[in-house]
Amino acid sequence: MQIRHAVSPKETKGMDTTQLREQFLIESLFVPEQLTMTYSHVDRFIVGGVLPVQESVKLEASKQDIGEEYFLNRREIGIINVGAKGTVFVDGETYMMEFRDCLYIGLGAKEVFFQSEDASSPAKFYFNSCPAHKAYPTTKVAITEAEPAHNGQLSSSNERTIYKYIHTAGVHSCQLVMGMTLLKPNNMWNTMPCHTHLRRSEVYFYFDMPEDGAVFHLMGEPEETRHVVMRNEQAVISPSWSIHSGVGTSNYTFIWGMAGENQEFGDMDGVAMRDLK
Repeated sequence: MQIRHAVSPKETKGMDTTQLREQFLIESLFVPEQLTMTYSHVDRFIVGGVLPVQESVKLEASKQDIGEEYFLNRREIGIINVGAKGTVFVDGETYMMEFRDCLYIGLGAKEVFFQSEDASSPAKFYFNSCPAHKAYPTTKVAITEAEPAHNGQLSSSNERTIYKYIHTAGVHSCQLVMGMTLLKPNNMWNTMPCHTHLRRSEVYFYFDMPEDGAVFHLMGEPEETRHVVMRNEQAVISPSWSIHSGVGTSNYTFIWGMAGENQEFGDMDGVAMRDLK
């Protein structure tokens, strides 16, 4: 479990490239037969990845890290498969996960295991977890069941399809909001014009990128922006005071996860293009 402490806009202004990457970028999420996790003190988010190949991998963390006997004793979790077909076992129940399917597991689930169907083409389970105060039922949403929302346009290079999985009108949770955005071919920008939302933080996970591709993820205060260069299957932590936008060398897909005071998808503070610096 890596630990990332919260930092203020004032501290961030003085960071160089290495410091920005150490504080906000999560570079390696998928290690064969392992559970990788990063604990952010921003809304006590846990961001992780699981790559089961030959063996099943259990969702667990030490009591020193989370203060509980088992991972979901005081937490909830959203999982999206970004690899080949796999299975998530939750207290004896089986959930088959295809590429881009989502699974929500609520507070109180004691045993969670991840497994790939084919070792030669393993599943890759990406997840976000945050504290929870109430138990909601474990619910799977296949990508074919999620209602797509089309946004943007080719003329501004941001034509995209947004899939909401865990939200107020979909799978219910305590505070976790989670979904996925697919940029169409020849589109590179996401979420521009950009925004902040002071009532919750966010984590972006970029994937479906070519090996030599990159996304320039924009962050920082609107009047003093910074950027982090990101590669395929990397995540970035976005504090509530920071913008979160990006442009890639080609189209890509990203998963967004949020936690904080409310779950209103539209609760955001827009930033005018003229105000960006």
